[in-house]
Amino acid sequence: MVNVRHNFVFCCAISIAAAVTAIAAAQTHTTVRHYKERIDEQPPEIAQAEAEIQKNEFAAAEPLLKKVVDKDPNNYQAWFDLGFILNRLNRPDESVAAYRKSVAANPDVFESNLNLGLMLARANNPEGEEFLKAATKLKPTDHPEEGRARAWLALAHMVENKTPGEALQDYKKAAELTPKDAEPHLSAGLLHERQKEFADAEAEYKQALALDPNSKEASIGLTNIYMKSNRLPDAEPLLRRMATERPDAAGIHLQLGRLLESEGKKDEAILELQSAARLAPQDLDSQRELASLYAGAGKHDLAEGSYRALVQAQPNDAEAHRGLGRALLLQKKFPEAQQEFLVALRLKRDSADVYVDLAFAANENKNYELVVRALNGRTSLNPDLPPVCFFLRASAYDHLRDYKHAALDYHHFLDVGKGKFPDQEWQAEHRLIAIEPKRH
Repeated sequence: MVNVRHNFVFCCAISIAAAVTAIAAAQTHTTVRHYKERIDEQPPEIAQAEAEIQKNEFAAAEPLLKKVVDKDPNNYQAWFDLGFILNRLNRPDESVAAYRKSVAANPDVFESNLNLGLMLARANNPEGEEFLKAATKLKPTDHPEEGRARAWLALAHMVENKTPGEALQDYKKAAELTPKDAEPHLSAGLLHERQKEFADAEAEYKQALALDPNSKEASIGLTNIYMKSNRLPDAEPLLRRMATERPDAAGIHLQLGRLLESEGKKDEAILELQSAARLAPQDLDSQRELASLYAGAGKHDLAEGSYRALVQAQPNDAEAHRGLGRALLLQKKFPEAQQEFLVALRLKRDSADVYVDLAFAANENKNYELVVRALNGRTSLNPDLPPVCFFLRASAYDHLRDYKHAALDYHHFLDVGKGKFPDQEWQAEHRLIAIEPKRH
């Protein structure tokens, strides 16, 4: 049976996830050997070459086989063996040419058509489809059900992007031929998932798990379906089990951490993301998620440490500087926070919210001119300033004794505040009395 390898990248439908990628499948395209036919009627060099092939002495077999085809250009057995060894010698173009001559000499050999189709598919040559289809109609020399299932499976992988409906039918035929094999169900589940046919994908992944309860690919696929369908309680036990079975798999811990965070289990989520970060320190996205989770859980000192590491790794990452600035701001480290916000804005001038962060830090540092500049920068990007920012800017103008602009912002704040900020509204009223004595 063809060995199809799935490289699963966790796919998450939760809004807090930083990076979402779909599961991807890759086929090894391993070619096959077939039993010798009427070897006693073949030239002796064929038997000698077969013996060398059995010992993996492919370079020694090549001249023997070339001697045969030089004498008999229509010897399909020799061309087939040449195709096989040239592939093993990492000469794919020559291998394809040899398989073509084998098929031309005898188009009714399953293995020749299969190997040629696999080689062409590996090279992304659409012509491979023709030969894989031919293989599905021929009888393999050995293990016919498994051989034909392999052909259907290879054909499905090749056409699934072009004709997904046909590919699903091909996977079904492979499953019928090898009812104890989970692979056709895994591949069909993955294709259904990419087509957003989640109910069908779930059924295929469950069938794969029924055939192979230890299938990590099926568990991951089923987990993805649950998460994309917002069925988090169904996904959690699967992810917990996988995390226990594969404690060294950073991706599983990362996904479990995301799920737990979305369920409000922040302390447990932190433990999982810490494991992911420890196992994959080079994965800056998981480090960033951990830093964000620390901040969301009110662990601002830990958030500071994580963001500092991110800033060190990526000094031009504006978001990392902003995250560090917010962690410092919430620890009342106002001068350091102000500096980080300035760096973030230098790296990314259109970050409207960072202007607000900078204004608050500057206000705590009594840098009122910077407060005004920051909030004016914010309004240049988005005129809808949050109500409290009008009070902040009015207060800054007030400290700078620019009473005209202070009064305008105090009035604007009172107009939009409407009782939501009683303390600041009381202050605004009393400052207006002081700076606009004639209004009464």
